[in-house]
Amino acid sequence: MSTSKDWLPNDREGQLSMCRDWMDVTGPNESAWGIPPAAMQELNTLYQNAENALAVAKNETTRTPVATAQCKEAFDAMIAKMRDVKRRYFLIPPLAGSDYIALGLKPHDNVPTPSGPPTAQVTVETYLVGRHELGVKIIYVTGTASDPANKGYRIWYTIGAPGETSPANPDDLHKSFYTKRKKDVIEFDFGDSGKTAYFAVQIENEGKKGPWGPLISALIP
Repeated sequence: MSTSKDWLPNDREGQLSMCRDWMDVTGPNESAWGIPPAAMQELNTLYQNAENALAVAKNETTRTPVATAQCKEAFDAMIAKMRDVKRRYFLIPPLAGSDYIALGLKPHDNVPTPSGPPTAQVTVETYLVGRHELGVKIIYVTGTASDPANKGYRIWYTIGAPGETSPANPDDLHKSFYTKRKKDVIEFDFGDSGKTAYFAVQIENEGKKGPWGPLISALIP
């Protein structure tokens, strides 16, 4: 099994072992799983190429920069085919949970993780990007980004000219955009340079809104 976030093992031997297991498990199930024999025949050829290339690259007598590059190319081709086979044939019925385990994969989860209304508070840290552009970085005041209720961020803002009364609270902000990114960029109009932008953020989750974060301000470059 993979020791990383990806399903693929990190080391070459582990990748070969997984590919070999796939061919062993898939062989008697090709028809039932709707896998064309040609697909597994191609994977078997790529597996043999990768296995042979690794043996050459690891041998002290035959190991050269060219052999190392050829080994990488062989594994890249095998892994690309594995990803293709997984996407085309393993992520759809009629595979059962035990089939995924036999293939060294996690069972496919189609059930969304339930989540309630957001409760965390977030704000933004601003940074310069270019003329008339401000970068905004989401900062958690309370709670954590790992909470499944924190699906995205509604960033509210308004622009005030010098001498104008600043907003008293987030409800006075008039413009907004929604993002799922922890970092984003706001592009202002040419004439906004030198004005002040005021920001506040609410977490949103399928129409459910969290509490306001603090009101902050930044000078538009």
